[in-house]
Amino acid sequence: MSTSDLITIHELRKTFQMGRQKVHALDSVDLTVAANTFYSVMGPSGSGKSTLLYLLGGLDRPTSGQIHVNGQSLEAMDENALAVYRQRTIGFIFQSFNLISSLTALENVAYPMRFAHVSRRRRHAIAHELLKRVGLGDRYNHKPGELSGGQQQRVAVARALVNNPQLILADEPTGNLDTASGHAIMQLLADLHQNGRTVLVVSHDPRMQAYATHRVFMLDGRIVTEADYETATTISVDRSA
Repeated sequence: MSTSDLITIHELRKTFQMGRQKVHALDSVDLTVAANTFYSVMGPSGSGKSTLLYLLGGLDRPTSGQIHVNGQSLEAMDENALAVYRQRTIGFIFQSFNLISSLTALENVAYPMRFAHVSRRRRHAIAHELLKRVGLGDRYNHKPGELSGGQQQRVAVARALVNNPQLILADEPTGNLDTASGHAIMQLLADLHQNGRTVLVVSHDPRMQAYATHRVFMLDGRIVTEADYETATTISVDRSA
């Protein structure tokens, strides 16, 4: 592993039992991600891209294989160590925002810092500053139901940054957004990369590739070449029909 590599994945497999069948969500995946890069992982539903993200985030465990992030072996960690890893290293952005409906934007962003034993005053100061950075400084007292989808995703981005994570993982961050809001979130992620963070986004959205420094393509639990991906996902049209 190079000293500049943040992530190394080797022979990663994840198998689910579905009735009598075994589903290979990930099938012998190898991937190396250098620090301060922006990776776009493209793939259709069922390709394994979200499974890969959840394993990297320590939210699930592999069936076999190795994941090293910043020199740490995730498969060797117990649940307590994984919780610390998620708190200190990872900022996770979900497609469905995962905001707490009864809390304001400020409280949603501040909430993760409670587990880091940050004082209430400090939590709110940091949260307010992060909301200003994502363009919501004037909406801090609004609850999720009072915000648009794009604004809710901005709150989710701010929340992902509260513990100053080295690695940002985003699962379909534009999937529930309109075109303009999607572009705004992509630009926010690009700005985070420009400010020194490593960003890995899984998405169906081809626009994400324009913001990424590296592109990965997945089909049926495997990483494939762009040419193979394009061939497999291109729909042939019968012009004689």
